Amino acid sequence: MKVTVCELRNDPDTLEQDWRSLLAHVQAEASDLVLLPEMPFYPWVAQTRQVDLAVWRASVEAHERWLARLPELAPAIVIGTRPILQGEKRLNEGFIWKETSGYRAAHTKYYLPDEDRFWEASWYQRGDGEFSPQQIDGVQIGFQICTEIWFTQHAREYGKRGVHLLVCPRATPASSVPKWIAGGQTVAAVSGAFCLSSNIGGVNEGGLKWGGSGWIIEPEEGEVLGITSQEAPFLTRDIDLTVAEAAKHTYPRYVPD
Repeated sequence: MKVTVCELRNDPDTLEQDWRSLLAHVQAEASDLVLLPEMPFYPWVAQTRQVDLAVWRASVEAHERWLARLPELAPAIVIGTRPILQGEKRLNEGFIWKETSGYRAAHTKYYLPDEDRFWEASWYQRGDGEFSPQQIDGVQIGFQICTEIWFTQHAREYGKRGVHLLVCPRATPASSVPKWIAGGQTVAAVSGAFCLSSNIGGVNEGGLKWGGSGWIIEPEEGEVLGITSQEAPFLTRDIDLTVAEAAKHTYPRYVPD
């Protein structure tokens, strides 16, 4: 299975350019699956603590417009997250999109930071706390959106339920890149699943420097198979899902709780 991770800049002026480059890469690589960063289609709303409902609605609308463009990536499966309004609740919803079946809501982000430039718990509410594998075309997928990667009990449970891929769409800064890569290696080793992550890149208005560094990590030893960079913002690897299946029966995955 050919999987693609990326880093996309988070402002309207550069996003269109990055998108066209991503399309060209995915077409050239004949990717089967593309992972997008966390809420990538509107400038990061949680950079300030003061919640503005009009800004949230604008982000929801921008993501809806961009979701209509996902067929440009077909026939690849596309995974990402977007802001939604669910009645009175504001949520960060993980999704899976496929050309033949359309959009599927897959997970709502549950663990939310609330600190300088990442005031997520102020801006939107926790999801339902459900961490259930999602199946598409025989592939078992587990969501751990950004901060959720640090709650490794879910990676362990995903592994016991046979997940092949852990997907971690991120919006994380340049200052903490090594820590995040270590987190990806940990959940891959804990679950026995390939860990994929895409992140926002570039610099936001206000000087927030994003970390980029999307990754693909293998499931046996947590070895990093590749990392994106500003110079090479797209990464594709051909992975063997049977490796993830075999990894479930080796250390430390087989050890009983």
